[in-house]
Amino acid sequence: MPSNNDSTEIAFASDTQAPMFVETLWLKANNNRTATRLLFSDVARRRPQALFLLGDVVNLGYSNAQWRPMDRYLTSLRDRGVPVHAILGNHEVMGRAAAGERKFQQRFPEHVRTGYVQVVDSVAVVLLNSNFKAMTANEDSVQQRWYTDALQALQDDPSVQYIVVSCHHSPYTNSKIVGVSHAVQQRFVPAFLKTSKCRLFLSGHSHNYEHFHVGGKDFMVIGGGGGLHQPLRAGTEDLSDVATDYKPQFHYLTVKRAKDHLVVTSHQLTGDFSTFEDGRTVAIRHEEEKVLVVSK
Repeated sequence: MPSNNDSTEIAFASDTQAPMFVETLWLKANNNRTATRLLFSDVARRRPQALFLLGDVVNLGYSNAQWRPMDRYLTSLRDRGVPVHAILGNHEVMGRAAAGERKFQQRFPEHVRTGYVQVVDSVAVVLLNSNFKAMTANEDSVQQRWYTDALQALQDDPSVQYIVVSCHHSPYTNSKIVGVSHAVQQRFVPAFLKTSKCRLFLSGHSHNYEHFHVGGKDFMVIGGGGGLHQPLRAGTEDLSDVATDYKPQFHYLTVKRAKDHLVVTSHQLTGDFSTFEDGRTVAIRHEEEKVLVVSK
C-alpha cells in the first residue's frame, strides 16, 4: 500500500504495552506483541504529521528489555520524519517509578509531567498527566492552573481551529477491569466542556474502543495498541457507548482536519492479522456542532 503522507493527518494510539504474565491469568492473549508491531508499521506507512501515544507505552517503564522493541518502532517513525509524543500511563510509573519516568523522558524529551501542548497544523493536542497518585499536591495544582490557562490561550489563538485533550485514564468507560476515573472527570472534563474549540477528548487505560457523548462533545477511548483486550459491562443510561457495534481488538486513531470539521477514523487490525483497515469514521464539526456522520 502507498504511503499516505497527509500533512493534516494526526495519529493517536494507546496501551501499546506487551502483556504481563499475571494479566494473562484472567485475560486472553492473542499475539499481542505482533499486533503492536503491525500497528507501528501501519502508522509508519501512513506517515502522519505526528503520532501521540496516550500512556502505557511499555508494561514496565524501568525495564530496558521492554523498551528495546519500542525503541525500534520509535526510531523507524522518526527516521521517516514522523514526530512521536507521549504521556505517562500507570505502567510507566509501576514498580520503580523514578527509573521508569527517567527512561520515558529519555525517549520523549519534550514531555512535561504537569501538562504540555503540541500544535499540528491548526489542531492543538493537549497532553495531561492523570497519574495523580504519583504526583505531589503542588504538581497537581501546577498542572490544573496550566491546563486552565492553556485552554484559554488556545481558545484565543486564531491560528488554532480545534483542541484535542488527552490523558491516559478514561473519564468514561464501561471496562470491567479498570472503570472510570472520577479524578479525570473532576479535574479535566469541566474546562474541556466549557471551551468551545475543544471537540474531542481521547484516553486509554481501558483496552477497548468506546465512544461517549457528554455535554454535547465527544469522548473516545482508544486503548487498542496491544494490551490484553478487556471485557465491557453493558452501559447505563448515563454511560451509553454509541459504538456498541464496533469493538475491534487492536486499533489506532487518526484525526484529519477538513474545511469545517474533523474526520476521526479508527483503523482496526483484521482478524487474520494481514492488514489494518478503516473501521469507523466520525466527522465532528467546528465549535458548537456535534457529530455529522458516522460510517462503518
